[in-house]
Order: sequence, then C-alpha cells, then structure tokens
Amino acid sequence: MTAPSRLDAATELLTLLGAATTEPRPDIQLAALTVAVAADLPVLLWGEPGIGKTAALNQLADSLDLPLTTVIASVHEPSDFSGLPIVGADPATDGVPLAPPDWAVRLVRTGRGLLFLDELSTAPPAVQAALLRLVLERRIGALRLPPGVRIVAAANPRSSAADGWELGPPLANRFVHLLWTHDPDVVVRGLGGVWPRATLPVLDREKFPDAVAFARRAVCRLLAARPALVHQLPGSEARRGGAWPSPRSWEMTLRLIAFATAAGAGRDVLSLLVRGTVGDGPGFELLTSMDRMDLPDPERLLADPAAADLPERGDLRQAVLDGVVAAVQRQPERSRWDAAWALLVKAVETGPPDLVVVPATTLAALRRDDWDVPASIEKLAGTVSISRTADRAARAAARVAP
Repeated sequence: MTAPSRLDAATELLTLLGAATTEPRPDIQLAALTVAVAADLPVLLWGEPGIGKTAALNQLADSLDLPLTTVIASVHEPSDFSGLPIVGADPATDGVPLAPPDWAVRLVRTGRGLLFLDELSTAPPAVQAALLRLVLERRIGALRLPPGVRIVAAANPRSSAADGWELGPPLANRFVHLLWTHDPDVVVRGLGGVWPRATLPVLDREKFPDAVAFARRAVCRLLAARPALVHQLPGSEARRGGAWPSPRSWEMTLRLIAFATAAGAGRDVLSLLVRGTVGDGPGFELLTSMDRMDLPDPERLLADPAAADLPERGDLRQAVLDGVVAAVQRQPERSRWDAAWALLVKAVETGPPDLVVVPATTLAALRRDDWDVPASIEKLAGTVSISRTADRAARAAARVAP
C-alpha cells in the first residue's frame, strides 16, 4: 500500500475547509427568492461580482434537494437554446427537428431541478433573444421543461460585467428582479462554517381562497384607479433592462402576492417581490394601496369610538384619522364631530401625539357656532398644540361658561 501523497493531504485539507452547515436565520433576500421559486416564476439576481449569488443558488439547491444545472449564458450560441437543427430521414416529409442540448435532456429525464442561468448580462442580444422561449415557455428545441424545474438567473450590473450588455426589454420583463447584497454578519458566520438555510415557504391551504381573492383585489383596485400603470415601458435603456410594469409583470405580481399571503411572508419580503416585478414606483403605489385596503371604515369608527382599534403603524394611523375628519367634513353633525374628538383623544393616549395635530386643526375648523367644545379637548391641550381655530373655540366656550 502506497503512502498518501502530498496532494492527498491537500485534498483532505480542502475538504475540511469546504465543510459547512446551515441554520435557520431570518433573511428577507432568501425569503423573497424562495417565495418566487415556489410560485414558479423566473428570478434574476442582480449583484456585484463576488457577492455570493452563485453560492446562494448552490445552497438553495442543496436545501431543496434539487439537482443544480448551471448554464453560463454568455458562452453559448443562440442555437444552444433554440435547438440544433438535425436532418432526419426525409426532411421534405418530416421537416428538420431541433435537437435540445444535453443539459436540457437531463433535466427532462430527471423531472425536477434548478436551472441556473449565470452571467446573463454578458450574453449578447442574439443569445438573449434565444432565451426568451426558454424563460417564458420553458421550451428548448422540441423539449418542454417539466413543472418540477425552476429557473433562476444571475447578472452583474453593466458597469461591473465583463463586456456587459443591458438586458433587452422582452427578456427583462419575464423575470422577478431581486437586488442581491451581502450582510456582513451572514458572511462572517458563513466563513465560520454556518450559512443561512434556504427553505421553501410553508403554504397554508386554508388561506388559499382568501389569498387569491386578496391578490386579485389588490392589483385590480390599483390598476382601475391608475390605468396608466398597466403598461409603462421606461425611456432609458438601463431601466428597460430591469423591472417595469406590463400586463405580464402585473400577472406575475398577482401570483407573488397570493403566494406571499398564503405563506404568511412579512411586508419586507413582499416589498422586494413587488418592486422586483413592476419596479419601484408602481410597486410602492401597490404596497401603499394594499396597506389601506384593510383600514377600518371611518363611519364604523365614528359610530363607536370607544371600540375603535387604531393601526399601530404611524402612516396608517394618520390615514385613518384623516379619513375620520374627512367623513365629518362630508356630513358635519354635532354627534359625529364629538365622536371624532373622542377618536383623537384615543389616538393620543395610544400612540405618538404629533399624528393628531393636523386632524385636530381641521376638525376644530369645522365647529359650528351652536356646538359646545367637548371636554375631551382638554386632554389634548397638554399633549399637542392645536391650531388657532381650536384655541379661539376654547376661549369662546370659556366666555359663555357660568
């Protein structure tokens, strides 16, 4: 028996260096990626070189127990994705079939896997055009990828890509774009041998009908109010290569909202997904609209101020109080005016007092001459500075008091 060589010892050391474990750890990037993968939507990870995009995909494939197939898009010809023409026995009768590449055949034979299209931003326009059918229809030549295959791509910004190209709008609009950044704490712990664990979200079947209804209502409500957002092709070439709104990307957004809702994903995760599909501007409008969908009805609050449950988030609480005051403006009555003051007092007692300043100023201006100033204003006086109108109303009430 021969003694171990020095190369064997080096291999043993490399094996030890490569050994690592995973742990559950909150990571909104990974969570957004896994929701999109579960929703069977193509994902494109954008990040600087060396940021860990490829390592994240390898770890994701291991965690999901999916075979990983990596294809470097920039080193392939267009025919590698559209299929290589093979002359059959009788081309005049049978035509010329398009034979798929070996990696596609392996994916179809396995029936499941993670297809990783790396270096997408270095692929020339002709290759990007050939990728359109693969990404959208999941077809390569005569083969169709099975439902068990998920597609994830990675790209570097053009400024840091080797001979980089901007993505063409047709290809860019087929992806969920996620900006991939590094967390120093994750890197340090990972270099110590423990990386975050990527797992598919647990979907609650009981939530499915409500999740679908909520997603449809959220998207349709915004687009009905803002029809200009249905399709907006950006003017600059760089922005066309990212996320922007179209009927296709809105359909993808609807699917992501349903999956994120059924999975109980946090708002940060949903924000990454929505903005990564229709862009920052339309995405923020949708998120704001969704936040307001579940706000309490101002009329219900005015009917029973004591039972009111005001939102904790400041922006939502401000919207509720503004809505209550607007409801009183539309139908000014003494009982409704008093109920609105009771709600403002409750807001001061349960949250930041500065949110009450503007609603209180507007509400004070609505006072009619025969309406006495409610005693509840005294509870606000020491906490917020009410407008001059409210001060005048209080002084007038003091003059007529016995």
